[in-house]
Amino acid sequence: MLVVVFLLARLDFNESGEQLMQTIINRLEKHQAFFEKISRNIYLMAIKDGFLAAMPIILFSSIFILLSNIPPLIGIKIPVELNAWFNKIYNYTMGFVGFYVAGTTAKALTGSMNKRMKGGKFLNNTSTAIAAMVGFMLLAIGTSKSGNYLPTFFGTQGILSAFVAAFVTVHVYKFCVQRDLTIKMPKEVPGAISQNFRDIIPFGFATLIFSGIDVLVRLWLKVPFGAMIATLLGPIFKGAESYPGMMLIWFLIPMFWFLGIHGPSVVKPALESALFGNTTANLALFKAGNFPFHALTENFGNFVGELGGTGATFVVPFIFIFLMKSKQLKAIGKASIIPVMFAVNEPLLFGAPIILNPYFLIPFVVAPMVNVVIGKAFIDLQLMHGFMYVLSWALPGPIGAFLDTNFQWSAIVLMIILLAVDTLIYLPFVKAYDVSLLEHEKAVDAKLATETATTQPQTTVQNESASQTVATQVEAPEKLTKQLRVLVLCAGGGTSEQLANALTTGAKQYDEPIVASAGAYGAHHDILPNYDLVVLAPQVRTYYQDLKAETDPLHIKLVATKGQQYIALTRDPKKALEFIITNFKTQTTPE
Repeated sequence: MLVVVFLLARLDFNESGEQLMQTIINRLEKHQAFFEKISRNIYLMAIKDGFLAAMPIILFSSIFILLSNIPPLIGIKIPVELNAWFNKIYNYTMGFVGFYVAGTTAKALTGSMNKRMKGGKFLNNTSTAIAAMVGFMLLAIGTSKSGNYLPTFFGTQGILSAFVAAFVTVHVYKFCVQRDLTIKMPKEVPGAISQNFRDIIPFGFATLIFSGIDVLVRLWLKVPFGAMIATLLGPIFKGAESYPGMMLIWFLIPMFWFLGIHGPSVVKPALESALFGNTTANLALFKAGNFPFHALTENFGNFVGELGGTGATFVVPFIFIFLMKSKQLKAIGKASIIPVMFAVNEPLLFGAPIILNPYFLIPFVVAPMVNVVIGKAFIDLQLMHGFMYVLSWALPGPIGAFLDTNFQWSAIVLMIILLAVDTLIYLPFVKAYDVSLLEHEKAVDAKLATETATTQPQTTVQNESASQTVATQVEAPEKLTKQLRVLVLCAGGGTSEQLANALTTGAKQYDEPIVASAGAYGAHHDILPNYDLVVLAPQVRTYYQDLKAETDPLHIKLVATKGQQYIALTRDPKKALEFIITNFKTQTTPE
């Protein structure tokens, strides 16, 4: 792999080389509609949104497992009772995450399914969530040696059972509601009570189906359903954790992003069970005194394969600032260096730009592949533990890796190696891009100097006239007379926070009654009615029509942004303010 990287690094970016890369991009763009269709699949979206809703539980529980493990490393002995309390919180939060995800996934899928229901019929998302959680219990309960039922597969090892419970439940409800297989009450009965009776039959059908599945699997394989899924799909997960499997995963994620489609949303939902299950398995191995050997974990992807965000871009702002000469790259580097350190690399992706830029195609997809190969080798050679905690994806990669391996200094060594290798991969391609930008900047400067020297008097008058014309034609929007509540949505909540902060700053500076909040697409359903206008960040603009179906009935205005436009708004509070006010006043209110 490294040989291939260095050969690629020696490529001469002549005209034929650029044409070749552009040809590749053009071919991939022909299938963009298909890729977008995959990313908008309601089942993949439900998995992603279900996990997103459960992330506060997962991240909170990780605090207590760290509290249980950090003190002994620095010579502090934790009282047995306190350590038991830490483990209690962890076991009944992270230890039941499969149970929670069954409900959140069912609720998310119900929301998508309701958009497709006809005749004014709908599924009760509270009822489907509860039914899915009941179904999950029936599928995930294990059996002790004495024959008693135990919550064996309630944690991450039961994630696949959670998905099966959620999907089957929603379809059972859909079947019953479409065919009016419900208990109908007289019109005089209050609506809330009537709804409870309507849900009895689909709830009963779903519960009986899961009970039947549990009985059949136990009769057939003598194991609960959760163990059957793990057994049947074990070879698939094993293949995913191989070197070719992990290289393929971290090739597809940046490749989709390069085309403007949020790669993790397309690729990771199918791997969630393995990513979180392997994390739990690593922690169990470590506690038992064994080596945690699993490489395919959630945070391995965040801190190694996506070091600094998709495309392993942690080093790119530093390259722009210290090694490049063009004004554009230096400015982008300075503006993106802090966000990228916290894995929010959209300012870089759309500002440079990297997305659909032929110069960046190769390093953007190759660097993550090389990173996971080197990282997996460190684990396979037992130079470093596999990641055993679920920490926030927004932690800077070197810090996250150090914490997640239980404070191994070899993780820092790995990070140094990855940063050096990523620099070598990106540097020749960035240099070539820098040269092309310098030539363009010199041409623009020369043209401007020539025009200024030959037409200075006339230009001044013309510019003043043009300025007056612009002032009269594009007037600043009038101030708002009442509070405007704005919700900015992106894929994970990081990018949206930047625009929300710019709007908050601008509102205070110019005394506008605007309240801005940031959120993640998929976790917006319950909070949506609280807002007047929703802004979609570039990576989720493909969901515009789906979200419009939600905002229109609520009379909420919706606007989607493009890459460089969005980045410009995050850097200029005044422009962000004007953009929001103008769109709010000029858009037609949905009827």
